Amino acid sequence: MRKSDALGPSVWVASDGRAGNAAQVLAIARALGEMSRWVNIAHINGKGHRAKPIELTPKGLQPLLPSSLWWSPMSALPKEQRDVIQEPWPTLFVGAGRKIAPYTRHVRRASGGSTLCVHIMNPQLPLSDFDLVVAPEHDQLVGENVLQIVGSPSYFPPEAIEDTELAFADLAEERGFKVAVILGGDSKSHKMTEASCEKLEKQLRDIAANGSRLRIVCSRRTPTHARVRFRAFAEQTGSRFWESPADGQNPYLAFLLLSDAAIVTEDSTNMLSEVAYFGLPLHIAKLEGHNEKFSRFHKALVERGIARWFDGKVEHWHYEPLREIDRVADAIMTKLIEKFPQPTFEAPKEARQGDPDRR
Repeated sequence: MRKSDALGPSVWVASDGRAGNAAQVLAIARALGEMSRWVNIAHINGKGHRAKPIELTPKGLQPLLPSSLWWSPMSALPKEQRDVIQEPWPTLFVGAGRKIAPYTRHVRRASGGSTLCVHIMNPQLPLSDFDLVVAPEHDQLVGENVLQIVGSPSYFPPEAIEDTELAFADLAEERGFKVAVILGGDSKSHKMTEASCEKLEKQLRDIAANGSRLRIVCSRRTPTHARVRFRAFAEQTGSRFWESPADGQNPYLAFLLLSDAAIVTEDSTNMLSEVAYFGLPLHIAKLEGHNEKFSRFHKALVERGIARWFDGKVEHWHYEPLREIDRVADAIMTKLIEKFPQPTFEAPKEARQGDPDRR
């Protein structure tokens, strides 16, 4: 990974490579790069900036234990990854996920506190080991340095939105009520079973029969039986379907931008949050399984008027798009300015006589 000096703070973002965690740290880095924020922190002279995200995959016994029991986090990394985590330390380090928390803490300690270290989600370590912890409110994590948010910090750069709208202009021209159907899959707490897919297919078939245009997209976790079922369904109903690059360019963002409503399975905080980012009426489709944290998250979305449980009917309503990324990026920007104060410039006490424009 190439290093370079940055104009402004240098930033490292790290995850375990899982799509959801990687998306969150990238979202924060990109949101900080918005001109409205960057101009406030451009005075910081960062070193060792890394333009690409860092993927850390610890091996052996330690990752199987609670984070607090890891005795030597660096020794758990393959050598090529250990070589990445070394000075010059960045201005800002953002990590996401339980297995990355020990490395967020390591950078803070190794840098002597010079690096502002932010961790996304519950680190399962003492909160005082971090400068800022950003956690979904359904985790019920509380502390002086904890910023609670609804869902995950989703973000889509304006240029990505513009490029997508141009690449998928045909979607905007489709007639009828357009519905994005976003399929998650199996997780620790939820299962996309044959029975849950059969029920969802029947509901979607009724919606298609009533004239709605369906756009179906799979995630990496969508099981094979669901992919086969909904591909066949799409062919039968004239719906759009995407599961892999073999189907062409990924239309996920286009479906979010150019649809009138969305149906999303209940298993993914990121997918639900990304739909809410664009203010689409969000219909949550049930799978099999239960998780108390997810239930609190679903309840929060419903109470805020963002989501409704999918009962076979698709409705349209309005709400303020959920942009928690702004709160996160602004909080980090504020902490950077506190740590690295902006320079002050004193104006001349008196203007020269005959020079009224001098201030």
